[in-house]
Amino acid sequence: MGRIRETAAVVDGFVPVIDLSGRGSAHGRGLIADAIGKACASSGFFTIVGHGVPRELIDRMHATTNAFFALPDAEKDLVANRPGVAGFRRFGGVSALSLGQETPPDLCEVFASHVTGELSEEERDCLGDYWAPWKMANIWPGAPAGFQDTWHEYMSVMTELSSDIMRLFAGALGLAEDFWDDRFDRHTSALIANYYYPQLQPPLPGQLRRGAHTDWGSLTVLHQEDGLGGLQVLQAAGDTAEWRDVPAVPGSFVVNIGDLMALWTSGRWVSTMHRVLNPERGNRSSRLSIPFFHQPNHDAPVEPIAALATDDYERPPTDGMTSGEWISTKMVKTFSTEP
Repeated sequence: MGRIRETAAVVDGFVPVIDLSGRGSAHGRGLIADAIGKACASSGFFTIVGHGVPRELIDRMHATTNAFFALPDAEKDLVANRPGVAGFRRFGGVSALSLGQETPPDLCEVFASHVTGELSEEERDCLGDYWAPWKMANIWPGAPAGFQDTWHEYMSVMTELSSDIMRLFAGALGLAEDFWDDRFDRHTSALIANYYYPQLQPPLPGQLRRGAHTDWGSLTVLHQEDGLGGLQVLQAAGDTAEWRDVPAVPGSFVVNIGDLMALWTSGRWVSTMHRVLNPERGNRSSRLSIPFFHQPNHDAPVEPIAALATDDYERPPTDGMTSGEWISTKMVKTFSTEP
């Protein structure tokens, strides 16, 4: 493995592996930012190692969360998602609907929490005058023991890591490292667990664990269980496109940008389609993935950053929209159909 003083990219490829261990020095940050910028302009995806997140916390997060999903349905339903409350969803949504594509429901269960979910009802009511998941209160299961504390700790660590990645993003774009601060000082980030349960029956035609979609916000930091693949990213080249596997590198996180970052950068950086495949027939194993969606303030602007704006960028019709309205629209589409 190359040292960070020599190169930031440990493994080249469509989804490169980038070592963050040298980010404590100005020289190291420059190399890392350059590697990140190249990845975001190519695939919008990269894998990070040397991130400093304790392995003990990662293992505890997965063990605790897997234990929750192993509970009887009746116990999980005690913390089910309902009006005003975010929590367990037996129905994981239809990811492809966010892009206007109809498929059968995704084959997963979900548990969700938000950094704003511990605020008072009055404070949450001020986070946009429309339906939004970050306006819901968090609800926590009584079992397994330590679930709430572990999720709070993990959310805090992910916030800190994501904030520094945003500073590296700014450096990669030639902006001051604190450029994003006023767009994330009241961020509405979400911590989600996707439980891909054992498939005891054949899926319907076109049905996947997660259908093809792009992420909607600024930045996603995903941990997938070691040795359990399934995540694929679409690589387009001219008139051809190929789905590429994203290996589960031990001790790593997969990072990708979403639609907002592509909009902010006038398309210089790309928000790329990805999906989660079904296991091979006969494989009845489960799989857990835990993405942290680092989302900006609900009222952050959607328009391209002035310093990066170009006349030839054909962006979606988002004039006057806030980031909250943009993400809320995608969420409503994803969960617009119940099985």
